[in-house]
Amino acid sequence: MTARCPACGTFAAETDRFCEECGRQLGVQRIALPPTAAPAVASDNTRPTSLARPATGTVARYTGTTLSYDSETSPACDGCGGTHFDGDGFCVVCGQRAREHDRFEADLGATVLITDRGNVHAHNEDAIAAAVLESANPGTPPALVLSVCDGVSTSEDPQAASGTAVRTGVDSTLTALAAARPAEEAIMTGLAAAAQAVRDIGTPDGRSPSCTYVGAIVQFDDAGGARLTVANVGDSRAYWLAAENGSQRLTVDDSLAQAMVETGAMDEEAAMDTPHAHVLTRWLGADSEKQSWSDNCVQTLHVRSPGVLLICSDGLWNYLPEAAGLAQLALASAPLEAARALVDYALAAGGKDNITVALVPVPFSELIGEAL
Repeated sequence: MTARCPACGTFAAETDRFCEECGRQLGVQRIALPPTAAPAVASDNTRPTSLARPATGTVARYTGTTLSYDSETSPACDGCGGTHFDGDGFCVVCGQRAREHDRFEADLGATVLITDRGNVHAHNEDAIAAAVLESANPGTPPALVLSVCDGVSTSEDPQAASGTAVRTGVDSTLTALAAARPAEEAIMTGLAAAAQAVRDIGTPDGRSPSCTYVGAIVQFDDAGGARLTVANVGDSRAYWLAAENGSQRLTVDDSLAQAMVETGAMDEEAAMDTPHAHVLTRWLGADSEKQSWSDNCVQTLHVRSPGVLLICSDGLWNYLPEAAGLAQLALASAPLEAARALVDYALAAGGKDNITVALVPVPFSELIGEAL
């Protein structure tokens, strides 16, 4: 049997891992949200009033060609009803700025992703990317690579930092896994590449887009478990949410609040109530340290019972920081509905920041997720 490269269309054998014509890695599904061509914000910065609305970004239809997706037909221009917009998001007929999508979603089966602008911010400065690496051995579960980044709002063009970091991190991690690197090395390869890519978009005049970073590798096993490897910089988090006992946070924040906890100045609850709790002590950017990450930024957990891996920005955990509380929502329904419930919880609680969520159910099942 033969397969076709999604990048150039060249036919390849089912056992080939790379296209001989263009070098594209085969057997990989990839996506990144928001897409780089997302329209600009609405003039009034408002969102629909009903939290039960359908997602305006719609469920992604994965094309298999790039870290992006084909969205449904763009909404008509509010000014003239036109449906064609230029690359900056302005109507080509009347010049009015297009309405920004409030939410983008994707369901890749093995993982579901949502990123939402929230109720307050004019732009979505978060970004999320994922890749499903199919096994070369039929019947063997795939591996997953994910990344969530939260643009630092006080930096210039934080969307550029977060979008660059998630795409570079996932791609570089995939390359390391394809070279048979151990997961701990692969996750750090992705983090280091993301850090350099964000540093490279800084400019000599001091422009320094910045973001947080959390990356994850999920390696499913044939016994229904999985090996989870995560790494982070900043305060975007990863959690293991167990169906029974054992829910836990996997990452350690790089923040002033965490520093106060570690020095014994106050407990976590008190530290999070301080005015500067969310001030970052580490981040990705041209103005960060050359090694942006801490020495203990990588954590590994082998899970053997059902649950979900959650990676998210602080737009979610600000309102629901404890693993047990997150587990109640994340495990109450099918993955996509659970991810929506988490995002909607944050919106109902205030939605003062962008909200980004990825859920990976364990054990792996090809039937998990909604049909596209």
